[in-house]
Amino acid sequence: MEFQGVYHRSSDNYCYPLDEENLIINLKTGKGVSKVFLHYGDPFTNGILGGNEAWEGQREEVVFKKTLSHHIWWTTTVQPQYKRCRYYFELVAKEGVIYYFEDGFYTEEDLKEMRGQPQYFTFPWMNKADINRVPDWVNETIWYQIFPERFCNGDKSLNKPGTLEWAGPEQPVKNNEFYGGDLRGIINKLPYLKALNISGIYLTPINESPSTHKYDTSDYFKIDPYFGDEETMKELVQKAHALGIRVMLDGVFNHAGALCDKWQDVVKKGPKSAYYDWFMVNEWPFDPNSWNAKAGRYFTFAFHDKMPKFNTNNEAVKAYLISVCEYWVKTYQVDGIRLDVANEVSHSFCKQLRRKLKALNPQIYILGEIWNDAINWLRGDEFDAVMNYPLGETITDFWTNKEETSEKFEALINRCYTLYMQQTNDVLFNLLDSHDTERIMHKIKDKDKIYQQLLLLLAMPGSPCIFYGTEVLLDGAHDPDCRR
Repeated sequence: MEFQGVYHRSSDNYCYPLDEENLIINLKTGKGVSKVFLHYGDPFTNGILGGNEAWEGQREEVVFKKTLSHHIWWTTTVQPQYKRCRYYFELVAKEGVIYYFEDGFYTEEDLKEMRGQPQYFTFPWMNKADINRVPDWVNETIWYQIFPERFCNGDKSLNKPGTLEWAGPEQPVKNNEFYGGDLRGIINKLPYLKALNISGIYLTPINESPSTHKYDTSDYFKIDPYFGDEETMKELVQKAHALGIRVMLDGVFNHAGALCDKWQDVVKKGPKSAYYDWFMVNEWPFDPNSWNAKAGRYFTFAFHDKMPKFNTNNEAVKAYLISVCEYWVKTYQVDGIRLDVANEVSHSFCKQLRRKLKALNPQIYILGEIWNDAINWLRGDEFDAVMNYPLGETITDFWTNKEETSEKFEALINRCYTLYMQQTNDVLFNLLDSHDTERIMHKIKDKDKIYQQLLLLLAMPGSPCIFYGTEVLLDGAHDPDCRR
């Protein structure tokens, strides 16, 4: 038996309560294992732990499994009567039977001859306060991602000087080109989105910023004037809600924009600024003629000098950014917040943010932008879900890679749904493309294959998202051209 292929731990996606009654237990093995039995029961059935009592537990076959590329993922659900569970596994292979405990592998002879007892796996208590709970409504939601500057120009009186005529679908675009999309344009298109059966819209940042993309925030409390104002934003949410459409905003909390007043104070005053420790400054003064980020003078997002990185370990920074989110929720009644570059902000900030927002609205959806395995953020005390880029890439690869087999495709899809808890899988933000990737039409160039992928996306567990324009097969290469 390939012992190196066997793995389990009594936490995270391997052992967790689905709710107050059901405990899910998962095991990963090599493909040589043909059957698995779970031996489980209450740790104290035969007495206090550490005594000389014998403990066996109830034996039950694990019948549900998923095939992975090199492993099998076995899963079962038990209902511990007293909220505790002690357990071990019995593995059946052609070589015989092996028993798997927390401290290793045993044969039946090993167990008979050993003094004392092996170390059992234990889930100590299904505390309802620790159960990973996600918003009920998200699993039934079909999202539509909108890049506001390029979606619809609804109020030309707001147009920035130099705004260009609306580009046709075949015209490539650049990041520095303004076309006048705004909040009024989104309001005007709400009936269109309702007709598509869209039930949630995710807006990329709408706060004041000098750029088209708004990921360099100047003022977190102000709507960008070229998009509209606070009253227009309130109207948008109210009218969306009236149509049964939820609204999610994008929060850029990893970094600020160069025009943010806090950063400008640091630029002017250096270490004397009250906000000096709000950012990750390594060397002062800055060199106006140099790439300060690449030189390491201060940390930024992806070496962009004009996107200085917040110090989200600083309590004042955490309080400020959390107050921003509380303002959005209270003022606009938004239903969700997506965190940009979520894997670079501190865990302590994310945990505090969740506590504050869930106190305001237990059903608010907190989504993190993380492109790979994100279990560290999905234990129930930070995010509800992440953007499921691995699923989208797996789906697209199957239609673009001629060497891909259906068996490999199945295994890679299964991988995406064994990374996290079941409740997380139900609300994963599933997508094929976004403002950060080339459009699916650019990747595939075949509308029938695109429709096949969209069908699969809509059929998978989780909450699917359509990037604006995908419904009419809008083309576009990598950023910025994907933002046509």
